[in-house]
Amino acid sequence: MNLRNYRSLSIIPRRKKFWFILIGFATALILLKSGGAVVSYTSSDKYCISCHVHPQADQSWRLSTHFNNKSGNIIHCSDCHLPPEGHGYLLAKAKHGIKDAYGYYFKDSASINWQEKRMLENAKGFVYEKSCLECHQNLFPVTLSVNGGNAHLFYTTSKEPLNCINCHLNVGHYDRNAIHAHDTSFGVSIAANQTIFTEPAKVEGFGNFKEMIPGTAVSFEMVAVPGGTFSMGSPDNEPLRKPDEGPVRKVTLSRFWMARNEVTWDEYLAFFRATGSQGRTEGQVVSRKNTDAITGATPPWGAPDQGWGKGARPAITMSWHAANVYCQWLSKVTGKKYRLPTEAEWEYACRGGTTTPYFFKGNPKDFTSLGLLKKFFGPDTTNISSRVVYKLNSFSRTREPMSVMENPFGLRNMAGNVAEFCFDFYSSDIYKTDSATVINPTGPSGGAEHVIRGGSFKSDAKDVRSAARDFTKNKSWLVTDPQMPKSIWWYSDCIDVGFRVVCEADSLTEKQK
Repeated sequence: MNLRNYRSLSIIPRRKKFWFILIGFATALILLKSGGAVVSYTSSDKYCISCHVHPQADQSWRLSTHFNNKSGNIIHCSDCHLPPEGHGYLLAKAKHGIKDAYGYYFKDSASINWQEKRMLENAKGFVYEKSCLECHQNLFPVTLSVNGGNAHLFYTTSKEPLNCINCHLNVGHYDRNAIHAHDTSFGVSIAANQTIFTEPAKVEGFGNFKEMIPGTAVSFEMVAVPGGTFSMGSPDNEPLRKPDEGPVRKVTLSRFWMARNEVTWDEYLAFFRATGSQGRTEGQVVSRKNTDAITGATPPWGAPDQGWGKGARPAITMSWHAANVYCQWLSKVTGKKYRLPTEAEWEYACRGGTTTPYFFKGNPKDFTSLGLLKKFFGPDTTNISSRVVYKLNSFSRTREPMSVMENPFGLRNMAGNVAEFCFDFYSSDIYKTDSATVINPTGPSGGAEHVIRGGSFKSDAKDVRSAARDFTKNKSWLVTDPQMPKSIWWYSDCIDVGFRVVCEADSLTEKQK
């Protein structure tokens, strides 16, 4: 693709750029009104490709089922990225045209985060639902699979708004990681010539230790977190806080161990290999001779790691149930009491003894990308970029633990990278119902969703504050799962949540102590 570098146009004075854009927009409108020939030419694939700065758009389109299919029919750029004629076609064409022209002349294509633009929430802005339905008027053809029929039935009957691209995001632009089939080879391979641990770590005293998973070559670090009392939640004057973060309450916690890093793919795949059954499908039960054995996850659909790599990156897309079963398995093979952290333990560990919005200096108003002025001048990234993996420094994917600095307790990525499951059920007003001082709280006795904490690589700076709260959304995170019933092990529509483990200090025997 023949692209121009925006720097070559630096000779154009900045004061003229505004007039250039304004005149270009007016000219575009005039041309669009001038006749069908101009409209047709500027909507052709050749014209779109000549202007677009997306480096892989043309290639991925030609590899997709919209171009490379059995029927030989080609779905053109304008068929998806413009609404049908009579549905605001010309206005949308002018809007997208001027935006593309601005990017072509004044932006360096290498500086654009294309990974972020491919995500569902962003793609909804330039893929039109009416255009999808214009081409696919019969949602129940005779060739449709059972899973496809179930998915389309859910689409037509759901009370919640759904888009075709919820399930078909990569139909127009091929993505090798978007596989609509069980990945039965997932997690099977294991590196050779590794030292296999025969027993777990022996812990003497309350200090940091390295846990070793018996029967594997996998180990991870556990950090001793001293007990104490802290103020949980955010005060009314904390910038960009949410109502469910208060009122502030005093919480006293016993000591515990917490994993230095989020559970990695290496760790999670050790569990998957030991407990999973590659031939099993959702709803089937595996018969085992050992009645105390733990039945693990079914094979996932597609690539849970999104093609970003496994290893030391945090494991993602597993459900809260899967994370909880992982803790049960880890407890069994190590002889210790591992579990998900309570919400109070998580915030206490994240703060590391601090009382400010973050465990480092900084104002959420300065760090956030929200607001019109931030679009032009950009937010302050001092302090936060070296300590948190968030929207501005993640390139829309997870990163390995060593990419950020530790917090005062020696924990990494408590705020950012991936959000983390907590043990507690979620309640928006749980802080209001507790007494003035709470000891080792575990949240409500029941509920529909669980707490998640910490923000992720997709998050704005306001959502990686120590007190920021969120919760699982099981129904919406399983929209594109084609199975009936839906998976209890893998989320099909959530790629930015993982977890870390804690170990109870009183779970060790007197001999271990």
